[in-house]
Amino acid sequence: MCGIVGLHLRNPELYPRLGELLTGMLCEMSDRGMDSAGVAVYGDPNWTPAGQGAVSLLEIDAPADEVAAAVSEKAGVAVNVRILDATYLLTAAIDSDALLAAAREALPNALVVGFGSDLAVLKGVGAPRTLAEAWGLPKAQGWQGVGHTRMATESAVTPAGCHPYAVGTGQCLVHNGSFSNHATVRRDLRREGVTFDSENDTEVGARFVAHQLAQGRDVETALKELCATFDGFYTLLVSNHDSFAVVRDAISCKPAVIAETPDWVAMASEYRALAHLPGVENAKIWEPEPEVVYAWSR
Repeated sequence: MCGIVGLHLRNPELYPRLGELLTGMLCEMSDRGMDSAGVAVYGDPNWTPAGQGAVSLLEIDAPADEVAAAVSEKAGVAVNVRILDATYLLTAAIDSDALLAAAREALPNALVVGFGSDLAVLKGVGAPRTLAEAWGLPKAQGWQGVGHTRMATESAVTPAGCHPYAVGTGQCLVHNGSFSNHATVRRDLRREGVTFDSENDTEVGARFVAHQLAQGRDVETALKELCATFDGFYTLLVSNHDSFAVVRDAISCKPAVIAETPDWVAMASEYRALAHLPGVENAKIWEPEPEVVYAWSR
């Protein structure tokens, strides 16, 4: 089943409340996916200080100081490491690509789950509310957040199998549904040099979008191309450092609702995840049309 939530803030006065609002949205979707959850947060000054690169990693079994020392040696600058439940969040005063390269060299067995200035991607196994508290999500700040509660159908219940899938710089994707032709699309992408970390169908969608964006297409064009290429039932939310987009398949059997005010744009699998947002009583609210891409930018 799974639940999707996303919040794009237009009013800077709301930035200090991003984590609080996103936590409420995520927890309202708990009964759509109780086995695991994940979030992507853009712009928290504590998790991802301005002007620094950031990388989120999983599948590490070492103290933070050992990880920091190993990556700092490869990066040539001091690297800060914060452990948030299962996620190791690395930041340093270099760009994200350089930090990512150093992390991969120092920790070749670690799984990269997100990278990009201003972006923290956190994943874990367990109830969404428990995870949100372990991450300290209610206190997070920023201009944009995306979340997912998972009911696993395509792969094992592990932190690595959680959404968001963040495979391009500053990008992430969350998905409710399934892609029936993901194996075919994966083979096509591999022939074009795209590498994969799992057999999860959502990763194929994320890699496809990232590949399109890397070729110079904008997010709307990338998602239209996805609709033309992928078979299945899906609702997708795709974000990067300055945009937020939603699309559904041609049949639209997976639920979704969008709400918009001058202060924010929000999306969720069900309206109850939006009901606590400030000013929602005056929001424009609608259900996304099939294969129509809805996109907003900062």
